[in-house]
Formats: sequence, structure tokens, C-alpha cells
Amino acid sequence: MFGVHRVFAQSTEVETFLGDDLLAWLALAIGAALALGTLMAMIRPPARHESGDLERPPLSRSVLMIAVGTVAAVWGLATLLSG
Repeated sequence: MFGVHRVFAQSTEVETFLGDDLLAWLALAIGAALALGTLMAMIRPPARHESGDLERPPLSRSVLMIAVGTVAAVWGLATLLSG
């Protein structure tokens, strides 16, 4: 123990989860889920329960959510493909 010095190399690089493009991956995933989920809910609404009728969601809100999700997904995909 005395007189023995051990030097351990420490790396200063830190690996981030999914690389440096985490925000682009999240935008792609959340945007695609928002757009496709809303579109699927419009195409095939959930089954009606015996307790009451489920109304179809408002068309204007659904179209807005599909548009916002599509823009986010396209932005994320374009960011990933460009860099």
C-alpha cells in the first residue's frame, strides 16, 4: 500500500440516452402517437357501454390534434434524418 499509486483514467464523455437527438426522438414518438391515436379514434371509436352512449369527439378538435401531431412527428423525423 505504501508507495504504490494507482491512476485510474476517467472519461469525461457522457453517453446520453438515445444520443444527442433525444428531443427529436421524443417529438417523433409523441407526435406520431397523438396523430395516429386521434385518427384511429375517429375511424373506429370505442365500443359503447350499457351505462350510456359515448359521443363521437368534435371533428374540429380531432383535426387540430392530428395536425399538431403530424407537424411534431415530421419535425422530429426531419431532424433525425438531417443530422
